[in-house]
Amino acid sequence: MKILHCADIHLDSAMTANLDKDKAKERKSELLASFKDMVGYAVRENIGIIIIAGDLFDTRNVSVTARKEVYNIIAGNSGVRFYYLQGNHDNGSFISSLDDVPDNLFMFGKEWTSYNAGIIDNGSIMRNVVISGVELDSDNAGRIYGSLSLNASNFNIVVLHGQEASHISKNNAQVISLKELRNRGIDYLALGHVHEYSSDRLDARGVYCYPGCLEGRGFDEAGEHGFVILDIDDETGRQDSYFVPFARRNIYVEQVDVTGCDNTFEIEQCIRTFIDKAGFNSDSLVKIELTGSLDVECEKDINYLCKQFEDGFYAFKIKDCTVFHVDYMSYEHDVSLKGEFIRNVMARTGISEDDKAEIIRYGLHALQGEEIG
Repeated sequence: MKILHCADIHLDSAMTANLDKDKAKERKSELLASFKDMVGYAVRENIGIIIIAGDLFDTRNVSVTARKEVYNIIAGNSGVRFYYLQGNHDNGSFISSLDDVPDNLFMFGKEWTSYNAGIIDNGSIMRNVVISGVELDSDNAGRIYGSLSLNASNFNIVVLHGQEASHISKNNAQVISLKELRNRGIDYLALGHVHEYSSDRLDARGVYCYPGCLEGRGFDEAGEHGFVILDIDDETGRQDSYFVPFARRNIYVEQVDVTGCDNTFEIEQCIRTFIDKAGFNSDSLVKIELTGSLDVECEKDINYLCKQFEDGFYAFKIKDCTVFHVDYMSYEHDVSLKGEFIRNVMARTGISEDDKAEIIRYGLHALQGEEIG
């Protein structure tokens, strides 16, 4: 038996943080298309169960297009059963808008809900595959562990959406305590909310897994994205799971050291050399973080640098993380206005070396009549 585990699709996400209006609209449509393609993958691979561990949608105000298309995708694939646990972004808007819920869509509530999803039968031993889940909120998050009751003879899948304690909490998600879920008879803990794939042992019996988001939406979601396949051996009942990369576009955040560059041209050459070696696809979203130490008099135009590369990718950004250094000794006996200015800043107390370098950089730009920025 194979089960597809996904989460954090975030349909109807605005997508405007890193993209212009037209590309944001296109990317928004791509998220919906990827969800449809994922279901198509399940059909082709004879996968009869899809678990959506929260945040199918990104907002309470679901568009008519997204709402109708998701309904049609689910209802039009009656051979696939969808087990949908709502997350902190879903807010019940999709379900409340339906005149009728498809027969192959199964939901969870604020108390534990369980479904018999199939049978593992090797001829001598039969085990039920049971999917249990609960939608977490501030009222039930502290008491759901004590009310979880599982039959140890079943293959038990538990679905939750929230922040496992070792991850940094965001978006008001409830915290999930793995400690409270250990030794409770769980074989596979299907989680959602963390946007990158991770999986590890829960205890001697089971594992827990975040499949990550189906598509990265911004530069804070770099790396491979897709879903997870849980494969339960029909004869032994043993499980295996693996990640399936599925995103339409890759997102990269890479660091380029430009230490020693004296001007924008030299920085551009460093970036170009790095990008040529990296071999990013033109459909990718690429963010370059400039690192290293530059002389305080280095001429550097980030906007110009972005223009040199932005046409080569779907989206391109540069973040300047460089620091400036000042060769103070070379100005010790400089009789120019520049030398006097630098010595004056050097003599100031209560200012960090980094701040002194920044003040000197702005001052030199002003003395030379250049735009300060």
